[in-house]
Amino acid sequence: MDPSFITNLTTLKNKTYDYIIIGSGFGGSVSALRLSQKGYRVLIVEKGKWYKDKDFPKTNYNLPKWLWIPFLRFFGIMKLTIFRHLAVLSGVGVGGGSLVYANTLPIPKTNFYKTGSWSQLANWENELKPYYQMALKMLGATKNPKLFNGDFELQQLAKKLGKEKDFKATNVAIYFGKTGIKVEDPYFNGRGPDRTGCVFCGGCMTGCRYNAKNTLDKNYLHLAQQHGAEILAEQEVYNVLPLDKNKGETGYEVYIKSSTKIFKKKQVLNAKGIIFSGGVLGTIKLLLKIKNKSLPNLSNRLGEDIRSNNETLVSVSKLDKNKDVSKGIAIGSMLHTDENSHVEIVRYSEGSNFWKFLHLPYTTGSNAIIRLFKMILAFIKSPIDYLRIYFSNSWAKSTVVLLFMQTIDSNLKLKLNSFGGISSKVTKGKKPSPFIPESVAISKKYSDITNGKETSFALETLAGIPSTAHILGGAVMGKNTSEGVIDKDNKVFGYKNMYVIDGAMISANPGVNPSLTITAIAERAMSKIPKKS
Repeated sequence: MDPSFITNLTTLKNKTYDYIIIGSGFGGSVSALRLSQKGYRVLIVEKGKWYKDKDFPKTNYNLPKWLWIPFLRFFGIMKLTIFRHLAVLSGVGVGGGSLVYANTLPIPKTNFYKTGSWSQLANWENELKPYYQMALKMLGATKNPKLFNGDFELQQLAKKLGKEKDFKATNVAIYFGKTGIKVEDPYFNGRGPDRTGCVFCGGCMTGCRYNAKNTLDKNYLHLAQQHGAEILAEQEVYNVLPLDKNKGETGYEVYIKSSTKIFKKKQVLNAKGIIFSGGVLGTIKLLLKIKNKSLPNLSNRLGEDIRSNNETLVSVSKLDKNKDVSKGIAIGSMLHTDENSHVEIVRYSEGSNFWKFLHLPYTTGSNAIIRLFKMILAFIKSPIDYLRIYFSNSWAKSTVVLLFMQTIDSNLKLKLNSFGGISSKVTKGKKPSPFIPESVAISKKYSDITNGKETSFALETLAGIPSTAHILGGAVMGKNTSEGVIDKDNKVFGYKNMYVIDGAMISANPGVNPSLTITAIAERAMSKIPKKS
């Protein structure tokens, strides 16, 4: 870790910031840059660590650098959170989800803007157009120039379905340039860091070791620091208290403690404004815990309208050893299967085989007994094939993950439980399911084309709990407190100069990877704040 990146706590005690931003993901990073450009004194508090390219793990077997499990002293870039109705993958570290995401930057279809609690607040499709373009430029988006095994098979599937026109290479936040060649900043007229051409190793989601991935520490955060924004890593906010004990008109106290040390020294910081940008699991968990004692004016809608992007993750392991599917970028292609659905090919780099230990044969059924029976039957029918999947050391080379998403809604609620933790509850519609019929059919057709075997995260077979990397909502937009937690400009109802700007603000189901949309909405929210006088 580079000490120059760390803001010393002792220098913060007597400072009052214009804004303290909780979290350094897409919403927090945009906020930090735009506010610091407008002359505001900004501090970002991030519970994760600073990671340089060389710090990322070579494979996901290096659990202490890959997973965030503080109890085990693992301080990696990805966190796995399991609820009754959902298993959630999320990012941790300076740069938030950008460190571990698959770089994919699609713009949602029209249905996204016309559904959910925000639909009547603005003409969102037109309103967000310029901000999508701004976000694409800032994140260095470009079309994937090269397809590999896995992508070619998805292309075959498109042809088989008569949907060749609906197959496309992804738009991604990667610098391609010349493979492995370092160049001076190609994005910000020399104000950004040097970049290196992508080597197509497939390691985007364990952290790019080759300086090709346009993570937030290489654009928004890098530029924000040049404008004076400070970043305080390895610290966690555990309370936010209005100074006037009412609506925060005179500012806030922000209580922080170490997120990585065993003995957690506590500190209090002061700010005139607060931006919650810790992602759904960070922001909603914190707000639920402090609502009654510190922020009683928060809407009772807090924690409602949690969405999973109606997502499924099914792994397909090829039995043909001659085809290596680990080469390429994490998500190099996608196929729109109908007006509400699409599927993407996801890969890990060679050697990143840890996921196989958490996978079981993919089976469907109305209850766990039926699924277990089918799983045992699958083993009996193809014992050699499954033994090869689990005991050979080439899972990443032979396996792609089919990421299936839909714009169709299924809503959950996150709430405090009697143990002080957070639990999930179904509120309306069907609960999220790993057995979406369209996904099941697509997975079967893809495995037939590739002569592969389907597996999935064990909880899906054993408990029917789906997995998602794109949890959204919980502090959605609305006309008032009876409909949402924030207004159309991301201001929190009931408090002055307080915002939610992260995945928690997403108020409908985009049905695509949401990072670009979070960035665009954050850009719009920041455009509404005037320059500091």
